[in-house]
This record gives sequence, structure tokens and C-alpha cells, in this order.
Amino acid sequence: MAQKVSQWPDLPWMPKLILSIAAFLGDITRRSDGSINRSLLRFLDFRTSPSKKPIKGVKTTDITIDKQRNLWFRLYTPTATTTTYGGGLPVIFYFHGGGFAFMAPNSKHYDDFCYRLARKLSSIVISVNYRLAPEHPYPCQYDDGFETLKFVDNSGIEGFSSQANLRQCFMAGDSAGSNIVHNVILKASKYEFSNVKIIGNISIQPFFGGEERTESELRLTKAPFVNMERTDWIWRSLLPDGSNRDHPAANVFGPNSDDISGVEFPATIVFVGGYDPLQDWQKRYYEGLKKSGKEAYMVEYPNAPHIFYLFPELPESSLLIKEVKDFMLKQLAT
Repeated sequence: MAQKVSQWPDLPWMPKLILSIAAFLGDITRRSDGSINRSLLRFLDFRTSPSKKPIKGVKTTDITIDKQRNLWFRLYTPTATTTTYGGGLPVIFYFHGGGFAFMAPNSKHYDDFCYRLARKLSSIVISVNYRLAPEHPYPCQYDDGFETLKFVDNSGIEGFSSQANLRQCFMAGDSAGSNIVHNVILKASKYEFSNVKIIGNISIQPFFGGEERTESELRLTKAPFVNMERTDWIWRSLLPDGSNRDHPAANVFGPNSDDISGVEFPATIVFVGGYDPLQDWQKRYYEGLKKSGKEAYMVEYPNAPHIFYLFPELPESSLLIKEVKDFMLKQLAT
């Protein structure tokens, strides 16, 4: 008799409960016509306020870029750092996950995570509030990310310019946010910035896909939080009508994608979870970068589900931050 393989990692009860609740809440806010019940979602998604009074050594401010399209970012600034990089603090442009359709920088779990990044990495974090699908489909999210880079490049932000080293910028994102980062980097590679220089890409469980069903997608059909039904819905809500999952925004090294071997692309570190159904696509992303001649590294945590990094009580969450710090120090020393 074949041994039954568990689809859930060994987790403490709280992360397990939160993952189950998050999946349930995401499902009940999706309507049958493909829209999202935003009123119900706002009630269920606890939001935080910025704090100019430092919280554990980090203060926050919300900066508006374009009020009409609700494009803004939350700025996390360490007030006391133990790491000296020279020439000011590195800047991390962060793009949250949520399937292009959910969450925001001020959603509590993401706010907490960015506080940790700013504090542990001694870096300024810019967490971007991009427009959400399905109300704002492709390429709105990529356009908003690129506009944020241009805004920071050209604007004097109080208490920012004197501390930030814009020649030492990192792009970072998780899940759908990592997908956005990849595509924003491609847009940015064609633009000449005055100050911003991107030297690294921190890709945490990037959300990619394709028409093919991979081994991990077929094996982990009941894994925490992510499954094929949900990911298929996400692609339908994001991509243009008539497109399939081999659209280059989803399958970035697929049959319809452009060759990026001649594109200036920063060094990239890719984080993969062993209980994430998307892990095969994440590994292909790493392999695609390597085949394109890019500097790329991959770190895999066998016991990690999707969005494991949002739970500081999980050992892999702290390990990720350590790996990110080592990656950043390596790029800063180059």
C-alpha cells in the first residue's frame, strides 16, 4: 500500500489557523462573476496607521504619488542602526503579495513584515500600494511600480534624501509582488534614472505560471493557502481578455516571452518553499535567469508553505531574513 504523503507541513497551531482563515476569507470575498466584494474584504483585512513615533527603532510615513489612482507607499525608516554600509542606508522597494487582487502595505501582516525588514536589514523600505485586479488588470500593477521608482528618483522626500543611498537600491517582493518586481525591473532597464540604481532583486516565492500543470501543482492540491483553482482565478482576473497562462506576464520564460539575455538585470535571490504548489515555477524562474546569463541564487526551505515569511515564529522566516542580509551585503560590496 502506497504511503500517503502529507500536503501540510508541520506548523505551530497559530500559523496553521491563520493560513486556513486567510484562504477561506479570500474565497468568500470572490464573487461568481469574477469580481471581489471589497466592502466585505475591507471589514476582514485589518489595516494599520503609520507611526512617526518609532516602533522598535523604525518610524513610518505614508507618501502619496497619485491620489486619483490611489498610488502611494509606506516609508519605513530605521532611527537607530547597528550596521554601517557607508554613504547612507540602502533602499528596498517592496511589493506585497496577495494575488494581484488582495492586501495592501498597511495590511497588518505586511506592515509587521516591513517593520522587520527595515529593522533587521538596517535599510529604508518603500512598500508600494499598487492598483489591484480585477478592477485594474494588467499592466496597471507594473505601471504603478515603475511610476514609484520614477517618483522616488525625482522627488525630495522629507527625512529621506539625507539618509537614503539611491545608488544602492534593491527590489523585493513576495508571491505576486515578486512577479511585479520582475516586470518592473524589465521596464526600468529601458529608462535612464538620475539617482536610482537597482543592484539586487529579492524574490520571495514568486508567483509565476503557465498552461502546463507542473508536478508540484498536481501533487500539492490541498496545500495551505494556494491551489490551482485559486491561481487560475488570479490569472483570469489579471491578464487581458483572450489571454491564457502562457502570457509573458505569467510565464516569464515561456513560449511567448522575450529573450532577456541582453537586458541589464540585477543579481537575484529566489526563495522556494517545499510545500508551495508554485515551487516548480519558482525553480524555473531561477533556471531561466541563469540560462539568460544573470547572476542568480536559490534558497529552498523544505518545510515552508506559501507566505511562511509572514510568521516570525517559524524558523524559516528568520533564516530568510539572514539570507537576505547576506545577499545584500554581497551586492553592496561589489
